[in-house]
This record gives sequence, C-alpha cells and structure tokens, in this order.
Amino acid sequence: MERREDEQQKRDDSRFNQTLKNVQGFLKGRSIPGKVLLTRRPDPPQDPISPTYHRSLSENDAGRNERLVNPIEVEDHNSSKKHDNTYAGKLRSNSSGERFVKEVQNLKIGVRSSDSARVMKFNKVLSETTVILEKLRELAWNGVPHYMRPDVWRLLLGYAPPNSDRREAVLRRKRLEYLESVGQFYDLPESERSNDEINMLRQIAVDCPRTVPDVSFFQQAQVQKSLERILYTWAIRHPASGYVQGINDLVTPFLVIFLSEYLDGGVDSWSMSDLSAEKVSDVEADCYWCLTKLLDGMQDHYTFAQPGIQRLVFKLKELVRRIDEPVSRHMEEQGLEFLQFAFRWYNCLLIREIPFSLINRLWDTYLAEGDALPDFLVYIYASFLLTWSDELKKLDFQEMVMFLQHLPTHNWTDQELEMVLSRAYMWHSMFNNSPNHLAS
Repeated sequence: MERREDEQQKRDDSRFNQTLKNVQGFLKGRSIPGKVLLTRRPDPPQDPISPTYHRSLSENDAGRNERLVNPIEVEDHNSSKKHDNTYAGKLRSNSSGERFVKEVQNLKIGVRSSDSARVMKFNKVLSETTVILEKLRELAWNGVPHYMRPDVWRLLLGYAPPNSDRREAVLRRKRLEYLESVGQFYDLPESERSNDEINMLRQIAVDCPRTVPDVSFFQQAQVQKSLERILYTWAIRHPASGYVQGINDLVTPFLVIFLSEYLDGGVDSWSMSDLSAEKVSDVEADCYWCLTKLLDGMQDHYTFAQPGIQRLVFKLKELVRRIDEPVSRHMEEQGLEFLQFAFRWYNCLLIREIPFSLINRLWDTYLAEGDALPDFLVYIYASFLLTWSDELKKLDFQEMVMFLQHLPTHNWTDQELEMVLSRAYMWHSMFNNSPNHLAS
C-alpha cells in the first residue's frame, strides 16, 4: 500500500513540475497558449491521499476583525459535534454567512456614501507627527482616496518613515541612492555587461512593450524606458531571483500612482515628456523602492522554481475544496490542475485578470495587509475563482482552461471587486478562527 502511494506521489510530483515549467515558459502574454497545457491529468488512484492544509497565523490577523461592524460569531468547528465541512453546508445550516456578506456590502456602501467623513479620518491619521500604521491599515483596507494614495502607499510599504520629521530627508536620500544605482548598473555600454546581464536586459526590453497592452499610456517609449530602468536595476540588486517575467506587471500600479502627483486627468491623456528629468527620476525611485518592499515579503515567489507560488497554489486548491466541494470535485474529475490558471494570478497579482482601472483599489487592500498579504491572497483568489462557481460546473476540461484564461471581467466595476474582497474577508475570518476546519 505504502509503495503504491509513493509511486503515485512521484508521478504527481513529476507532472506538477512539468506543468510548472510549461506555465513559466509561456508566461509572456495575457493568455497562456494551450498546446502543451491542454492535457488531462491521469485518473486519480482508488485511494487518493488527501493533503493537509494548515493556515499560518500572522500578527496582523487579530486586528482585521475590528474593521467590520457587528461581525458574526464563528462556529466552533473543534467541537465533538459533526459538521458539514463545506461553506455551502454551513449556509444550509444557518444564514450567518449570507448575513455576513450583506453586512460587509452595507459597510462598503456606507464607505462610499460618507467619503467626506473618510477623508477626515485619513487626514487625522496622516497629520500626526508619527503615523500609527495600524490605524492607517484599517482605513486603507476599504480603499484610499485617490489623491492620498502616493503618501499612503509609501507609508504602508515602509518606504516612507511614520515620523513626519524624518520623511522628506529619507525620501531624498533613497531617491539619490536609486539614481546612483542606475548610473552604476544601467547606464553602461554593453561591453561592460556579462552575458547573463545582456540576456536579462534583452528579456526586459522584450517584456516592457507587452506590459498592460490595453492601456495606451504604457505603449509610450518613454514609459517603457522607465520600466526597463526600474526592472533592470532591481534585478541586478536582487541576484537571488533576478528578473522574472511577471514582475514587470507589478511596477505598473506604482508608476501610475506616483505619476498622479505630477500629471492631471486620465491615464490615457498622460505624457511622460511633460515631466522634467528630475521628476521622472523621483517617480522611478519611488516605484523601485516600493517594488522592493513589496517583494521583500514574497521573495520566494520569484526565486528558482518559485516555491512560494507553488505553496500558495496548493493552499488555494485545498481552500476551494472546503468552501465549494462540487466545483472542486468537478475540476478534479476533469483533470484540471490549479497551477494551470492560478500560477499567473499569483505571479502577476491579478493585474492581467481584471480591468486596470480597478487595480489601484485592489492594491489598497493588498498593501493594507502588510506581511500577511501572501496568506490573504489565497482567500482573495478563492473568492475570485468562485465568482463563477455555477459556470465552471457546466464546463469540460478545455472549456474551463479557455474560460479561466479569458475571464469575463472586462465590464467589472468597483461593486464586483468589493464583493470579491468581502467574501475573502468573511472566509478568512471563519477559517482563521477555526483552523482545524481546513485540516484534512
């Protein structure tokens, strides 16, 4: 019995590694070519081994419950009473989950209807001599007023210090350090670069024009040159991972937010040529340092074999199995690997999956999560996937792959995104307080 299980585990590992290589190799456009990926997984053995999911706790988890008004009480899943271990079963037994979602939705509506009150709260927190970051995180989780995002994002990421007396001097020093790094690493003749550096710079130069192709602003030559400088300088200074395709997407929200301090109107009307070289350098520096802070918390997502992403894909699969067993079972029966679609979600943090106009709002929540972000991504992506629970159950293998590569989000507004975040918050609250609920 144990020998058969070991042999099956080896086969599963081999296929998983091959799928990972295929996905990594094709992560160059907005869709993943299906020639190699459109193959079913072999039928599972008669006695499948069910993996164990352990939700890791973080110091930020305790504070999140305070963000909701009258949160529901979570059922104790550790009691001796037998429970239905799916989210659907929980809703059948009572309507607490539905009430929770409605409360969150009502809270979001309240946020939108009292913008002036929210702005006052942000102003109060930001005007303190030393910003209390936990208060700022609680406010930012539900969205940041657009014109405040540059300051708030710098603070949430730890790029700008909470102490206002030190802030200007620190930013000046970090921007100068970036400028010196560009001169040291980027502004060099090709003859002074190693072969690996030449190949990396060429790959970055190929990827920059592919970055957010739906937004014309990113097709400007000067914008692509800024992306190239930021990415190459970051990669040279972070040799453990170097440049990995997908990191180019992660710079784009920062670039838009920090440019908004200098350019008015919509993004499509912007021109980098309207800015002085000094301002362009400052914007690039802010993007560079914020990207660095963001990736410091998920560096193993981009090191060799990207083990951090593999780990989170496994957690996502297990969470979906617990929340919506019919969808999980259907995907299993069709032989669909979560890695075939979720790898890109984690690699690019959903930037390729939803309209770019919604990314800033999504990243307000990302950055408010702080060090807990990687674990919370599992809940966001489960909520995102199960938005189409009914549709997925009607699709066969190839239809599911094509559907998940081209999700119908082009008409999404803030309302759909808020619903995804609300469900993620609810499920995190339920399972975080009852971690054994996720244990096989």
